[in-house]
Amino acid sequence: MRRYGKDADEDDIRSRPGRRGSRPRTRIRPKHEDAAEAMILTVDRGRMTCLVDGGTKEERLVTAMKARELGRKGVVVGDIVNLVGDLSGAPDTLARIVRVEERTSVLRRTADDDDPYERIVVANAEQLAIVTALANPEPRPRLIDRCLVAAYDAGMEPLLVLTKSDLAPADELLESYASLGIDYVVTRHDELATAGAEAVREYLRGKTTVFIGHSGVGKTTLVNALVPDQQRTTGHVNAVTGRGRHTTVSALALRLPPPPGVKPGSRKALDPGWVIDTPGFRSFGLSHIDPSRVIHAFPDLEPGTEDCPRACSHDEPDCALDAWVADGHAEPARLYSLRRLLATKEAHEGD
Repeated sequence: MRRYGKDADEDDIRSRPGRRGSRPRTRIRPKHEDAAEAMILTVDRGRMTCLVDGGTKEERLVTAMKARELGRKGVVVGDIVNLVGDLSGAPDTLARIVRVEERTSVLRRTADDDDPYERIVVANAEQLAIVTALANPEPRPRLIDRCLVAAYDAGMEPLLVLTKSDLAPADELLESYASLGIDYVVTRHDELATAGAEAVREYLRGKTTVFIGHSGVGKTTLVNALVPDQQRTTGHVNAVTGRGRHTTVSALALRLPPPPGVKPGSRKALDPGWVIDTPGFRSFGLSHIDPSRVIHAFPDLEPGTEDCPRACSHDEPDCALDAWVADGHAEPARLYSLRRLLATKEAHEGD
């Protein structure tokens, strides 16, 4: 007679051949040595669009999902991954992502400063293009500062893209960032799809650039001009409030077309650069930022932190940077800019 509950032993347990879970688990994972390398172009509800064999004539788009063996490891736009399974790219086929390669950079944000959940926006990008309108809507310097902090924390080079200079001058805004030595491009709204796009394109060659900005600044209009064969929906901006709809709902990586006069497929056209369009946002939380990483973007100030007290915020009475600047090792404006950027972590974005 079979026994149940606490009186049962192993002889009372029946196992069915072939039943799921009857085989012992193993920690040995398949190596997937035949896996194909691919780049994640977009992520939509657990399905990833991947570019396989990027840069060759045989490249193709493949839809894939994460393999169970990856566990909770996330996959984001810009990731370089390894795929197995059906790699034909045919409709209704699905490959599996079995590996995510080590990331060279990670752009992160939180929804708000008190939100402990850190979100990865994109991986493996070298440059962050911060798109800001000079009017309609008005520029938000505090938000620009926060994006700069996120770029420095990620190890990315920032690029200021100022739009709608036909509505307001750019001099005052640029002056406030002059000490940082940031590259910038100033465009007119009526030339955004022509001369403005070409001016921006010069800073994108051979790089992967993430475009960010709050709604209504012309970010998606600019991306459409840069990659005309991949038109994304644009929205209307209210002339009174300067607010617009979030027309981009998911991040998407797009390859730039070859320069004028260069044939597609030629050696010069193999790496024209990538742009990654991201959804518009109204806030950029920095609860995940470590000040010790931001200081790396200030090579003239970083050596001066060696005598700082432990866990120094770089804006306190015992901070060694004051003496470092007083001794002539760096300009006072640089220290002011560093402290202003670090202060954005504690300040409200609307200030």
